[in-house]
Amino acid sequence: MANAAEHSGANGHAGVIGGSGRLGAARLLLWALAGALAVRQAAAVLRVPPGEWLSGFHLPGSLPGSLYDAGQFTGTPFAGLVLKPLTGFAAPSLEVAWTCVTLLFVAAIGLVAARALPDPVPRRTALLAAPVLVALMMVSLPVREAASPGQTAVLPVLLVLLAVFRVPSDRPAGFLIGLAAALQPALLLFAPLLWLSGRRPAAGAAAATFAGATALSWAAMPRDSWTYWAEHLAGAGLGGAPGGLANQSVHGALLRLGLTGPFEILLYVALAAGIAWIGLRRAVRYARDGQLLLAVAVTGCVAVAVSPAGWRHQLLWVLLAVAGKVGKRAADRPVWPVAVVLAMTLPSAVLLPNLAALAPVRDNVLLLAALAAACAVPFLPRSSPYWREPVPTAYGRPAEARWARVPLLPFWRRVLSRPNLLLELLLIRVGYSLYSHIRAAPPTSRSLAEGNGSQILGIERALGMDIEHAVNHAVVNTPWLEAFFNFYYTSFHFVVPLTILAVLYWRRPGDYRWARASLGLATVLALIGFWLYPLAPPRLMPGLGFIDTVHGPQDLANPSYGAMTAISNQYAAMPSLHFGWSLWCGIVIVVLAPKGWQKLLGALHPLITVCAIVATANHWVLDAVGGAVVVTAGFGLVYALSGPRKLRVTLPGQRAHGEGQGQGQGQGEGADAALGVRAAVRSR
Repeated sequence: MANAAEHSGANGHAGVIGGSGRLGAARLLLWALAGALAVRQAAAVLRVPPGEWLSGFHLPGSLPGSLYDAGQFTGTPFAGLVLKPLTGFAAPSLEVAWTCVTLLFVAAIGLVAARALPDPVPRRTALLAAPVLVALMMVSLPVREAASPGQTAVLPVLLVLLAVFRVPSDRPAGFLIGLAAALQPALLLFAPLLWLSGRRPAAGAAAATFAGATALSWAAMPRDSWTYWAEHLAGAGLGGAPGGLANQSVHGALLRLGLTGPFEILLYVALAAGIAWIGLRRAVRYARDGQLLLAVAVTGCVAVAVSPAGWRHQLLWVLLAVAGKVGKRAADRPVWPVAVVLAMTLPSAVLLPNLAALAPVRDNVLLLAALAAACAVPFLPRSSPYWREPVPTAYGRPAEARWARVPLLPFWRRVLSRPNLLLELLLIRVGYSLYSHIRAAPPTSRSLAEGNGSQILGIERALGMDIEHAVNHAVVNTPWLEAFFNFYYTSFHFVVPLTILAVLYWRRPGDYRWARASLGLATVLALIGFWLYPLAPPRLMPGLGFIDTVHGPQDLANPSYGAMTAISNQYAAMPSLHFGWSLWCGIVIVVLAPKGWQKLLGALHPLITVCAIVATANHWVLDAVGGAVVVTAGFGLVYALSGPRKLRVTLPGQRAHGEGQGQGQGQGEGADAALGVRAAVRSR
């Protein structure tokens, strides 16, 4: 394992310590970002009153007291033995010192991990890896929770990394790992990793240190040691119910599934043994392959997963697993890092919709990420021909700028190949969650929104287009028409755009990216409109006699006028994305559909939608105009940034030809060109 450490790049790229030009500036900016995030995290902790913060230790102030009487301290007896004397310090000074030391530990983890990347390390990666990793850890869920009082999850990670990568001698390295295991017992799994990797003295020192620290805590606090090791099976149930969401271990997941009793214990032991066997074998293989950082991350993921109590703040190992490379194509390389970063930084409700069928996945996102890293993700070996040079992505010929004052962005290139499906699904889900959050975030002042509604109505009256009231009542008096528009309003808003994106993804990947980008930009512009111009729709305007056909009668005398108030911003009406998205659908279908009847259906969709939003009293006519403006702007921005939809594509050995030729054939526009590029790349 010593040879592996040398080969892994612990010292291999240490000489790359400076940067110049753009890389140097980018490095400084990233370190500034990491520092700002650290200050933000420290401010969030220090805002807690000192007395309340100190009570978060859940430790008695004097040594004879019991650690677990309150049932909230989750650390080992050895951790309590180390921490209890700290409660004698003044609360403000302890609060500041604890927060600063925790964040310094996080920065040290980022520096050590960045220097441990396996060779060969590109210059850009060597310069930027440390600040990027530190910034990501500062916003990760484990670090946000580890900065709480009494949590020691960051220190064991740092001790293991120092032992493996920075301490040259076996016995001192084993001593550090033994201390880490004394604070988090499952980390004793690093001893088998050391043993199987050829560092047997270090493995023996780790086991001996753990045994000595545990024996010391038994001698000093026998009652607490019995409570932790015997009554609570290595801490399970301390600090909360073992089946609570905070316990992201296999044991906690089984309890959340409703399994209890001896059967659950037997199943947990069997699964833990299997995970440990598979994970350690993979870790040893990666260590021998020269990917020692990945081996450490995999072992840490195994340790948390098989522990009786694997808390969220102990899962920093998953973030270190981004050191592994996955996929043969360059387009697939971002999938694993993006998935890990999203899982480690965003709440599970953002990643997955609130559906009962998805609850087992949503409640165990961090555990599933750890299990994937430990047992499932096919990380490439360094001997793979794709380790250094993955299959490149096919790009269209760069377009020239249309206006001298509006240059094209150099990184906005038209990709011809089909994007990775998992990455697209993550992008769509997270993007929609952010859209929902921002849409609901603007101020919802009723008086302001109603004032803007009166303003819109006044403009429409001046233009002679205030038809909403007449249309609304005409539809209410025609039951079958009311039922049709209600159904259309509630059913097609999401279904049609997602269906179009799915068809384009499968049949016309070049056009998929064009359509997706235009829809995304239009939606961003609409969010700006929601923020700047809160608007009451007709159904929420008092005294005008509109009838809400979709949501039912609303008590406009009560600010909480209906059930929808709690789940959505009812004043996000200008521009209308109901009409905007339907217009986007119509344009895409009319432009790309090969048959006339398909184009006709595409043109009818926005027409029916605008009738539905007016008939149901959910929008003013000018809201639809606003929706048309943002959609037009979305298509215009894509044109300005990446050129016309029909780019010219040059295949190796061929003349330039139009990407849009052969619309009705096979994979459609751009697909044959992309296949030709990929085939040519592979044949070289």
